[in-house]
Amino acid sequence: MTAIDDRMTGIFENLEVPEGVKAELIRGEIVMMAGPDMVHNLILESIVDQIPRARWHRLQTQDVAFAHEASEPQPDLVVIERGAVEAPGRLIPSAAVTLAVEVVSRTSAHRDYHVKREMYARGAIPSYLIVDPIKGQCLLLTEPRALTPSGEPDYWSKRTTKFGDPIALELLGITLDTSEFQTYS
Repeated sequence: MTAIDDRMTGIFENLEVPEGVKAELIRGEIVMMAGPDMVHNLILESIVDQIPRARWHRLQTQDVAFAHEASEPQPDLVVIERGAVEAPGRLIPSAAVTLAVEVVSRTSAHRDYHVKREMYARGAIPSYLIVDPIKGQCLLLTEPRALTPSGEPDYWSKRTTKFGDPIALELLGITLDTSEFQTYS
């Protein structure tokens, strides 16, 4: 990281965010967005309800740390195995995350499909689920590797499903029922 990255990290850590606003540090930039739509929240509620609490922590306001990158994103949902992180704190290392979930909004589509996809692949997060209420579909990305012609990280396996179709989340040992997922009006 550069001195500028370190300064931005310091500013971000001390940032006072107004209620109802979410802030993330993405590649040295502070990104702020309004609170989510009810459709967004209902989708997350459905996902959380289907992931067994006995084995997994299902965290909705958890910042993730990435080595060698000035980023501290806060995925809409972070799933980690119980016992994977022992120390308390604001940041979880990306290596401890089993599944990151982003629910696309009209203002986050580029970040969710491109910026965070590359970031999560580089951070070796084994599964990344993009739930898109604009398109009415989910994209499950697994097996992070350097794949692009320029050597940038990406995911080897990509599966797209329509809302209503089940999604096998093998690493969690569940099949996600998406029949309750709604699209934005």
